[in-house]
Amino acid sequence: MADRTQPIGPAGWTGIAAAAAIPVLILATVLALVSQAEGGRGLSAADWAAIRFTLWQAAASSLISILLAIPLARALARRQFVGRGLMVTLLGAPFLLPVIVAIFGLIAVFGRNGILNTALEAFGLPQVSIYGAHGVILAHVFFNLPLAARLILQGWSSIPSERFRLAASLGMSPGAVQRHLEWPMLQRVVPGAFLVIFVICTTSFAVALTLGGGPRATTVELAIYQALRFEFDLTRAAVLSMIQLAITGSVALVALRHLARPGFGAGLNRPIQRWDADGSTLIGIDTLAIASAALFLLTPILMVVLNGALGLFTLPEPVWRAAGRSIAVAFASTCLVVASALVMAEASTRLRGNWSIGIEASALLAIAASPLVVGTGLFILIFPFASPGDLALPVTVLVNAFVTLPFALRALLPARKSTEEDFGRLAAMLNLTGLAKFRVMVLPRLRAPLGFAAGLAAALSMGDLGVIALFADPNGGTLPLQIFRLMGAYRMDDAAAASVLLLILSFAAFAVFDRWGQRGA
Repeated sequence: MADRTQPIGPAGWTGIAAAAAIPVLILATVLALVSQAEGGRGLSAADWAAIRFTLWQAAASSLISILLAIPLARALARRQFVGRGLMVTLLGAPFLLPVIVAIFGLIAVFGRNGILNTALEAFGLPQVSIYGAHGVILAHVFFNLPLAARLILQGWSSIPSERFRLAASLGMSPGAVQRHLEWPMLQRVVPGAFLVIFVICTTSFAVALTLGGGPRATTVELAIYQALRFEFDLTRAAVLSMIQLAITGSVALVALRHLARPGFGAGLNRPIQRWDADGSTLIGIDTLAIASAALFLLTPILMVVLNGALGLFTLPEPVWRAAGRSIAVAFASTCLVVASALVMAEASTRLRGNWSIGIEASALLAIAASPLVVGTGLFILIFPFASPGDLALPVTVLVNAFVTLPFALRALLPARKSTEEDFGRLAAMLNLTGLAKFRVMVLPRLRAPLGFAAGLAAALSMGDLGVIALFADPNGGTLPLQIFRLMGAYRMDDAAAASVLLLILSFAAFAVFDRWGQRGA
């Protein structure tokens, strides 16, 4: 009892069980994979090529995303303009955007009949192709540039305003401010951001499935899918899955070390004024960075809407059935995520020391484990007892919840611990416990992050194209898989309209839950 701040209670024990279920699930799927690996079975030349391409494209995508994000984050950090808050908010849109919708938008801009190639053809210039390695990298930069900019922007915001005030009083030039304030911050923030994006790019499946896939543009995730879906080679899938888990796990451990590096120290939280950035040249550079990023990020989304809005009400019946399955999967996954995150936050709050850290660390394990690797392990576990296709939707619900749980817990945990610190003693004096304490004290102060976490989980689950591609039969599947099938059949008008439908459903799911949280906060 000495290691606890208060009695654990049923909710706390449930949270501990939920936290323990994460490493148990990973271990069970890994053991299932190991059981299928035959001794003496080596990797083929194609497997080594997939490993090399996975590491190469992840490194290239991460590096380009970081290099483009630095001037964007710097511009947003030192400029105040009408619509700045909206611009910062829009940086989160690609994270919620379904991958298959974003890919359709990128094809509309960079594809064979896209805006770019139409303009090149008008000037008599050779066309470009979005398919292959450069297309995979382009899509990854589209998704991860906003994430990198947000992470680096937080680094700029962590520099106390007093540092810039002191720099101005000392007459520092913009170059001196960069050397003494901005460069040390970037040395602290950029490595962690690079490694986080690297992990995301190594586990990206839908991008490689739609834009890669050739011998020179196959990732490990895509090779696992091909081994299961087309070759039914469980041994090859198992070996590749263990390699993928080793890659993501090792990089995630290194990333956690960099994310914990100390910053500049505390300030007085005064508004930051940048006297070093008043020159017309710097204003022009920042304006160009913001405008270019907005054009790159918003044009594909706009093209999806323009190309598909008119066909929204003429979609075939299978698309609407797939949309219904997506809604059901997203709702079930969100319920599972919210319930798990709540009890895990409760357990972490009631515990302290290594016990609390262990609960948080268990959630972070889900980031290191590839969803397709977990899905492959579940495929192997289910296959002797039932047809995986019959359990496609339940398995998709479980894996989607597994993937989004770390984000939901990170949104809830600080608010839950703050609530306990501020009002826990008062609740104890009033003998307020159990459901009454949750209803009166906890829920009103947890409602805003709870709504955000639920909206995030619903949007990510709605647009996921991963495990469902392994399990679904030809007549089933969710809306993202249906869009992929329409694109593969060259029914681009229906694919565009279905993409608009998925875009509406994903953002509507996020907006409904987030609005619910804000209304009662």
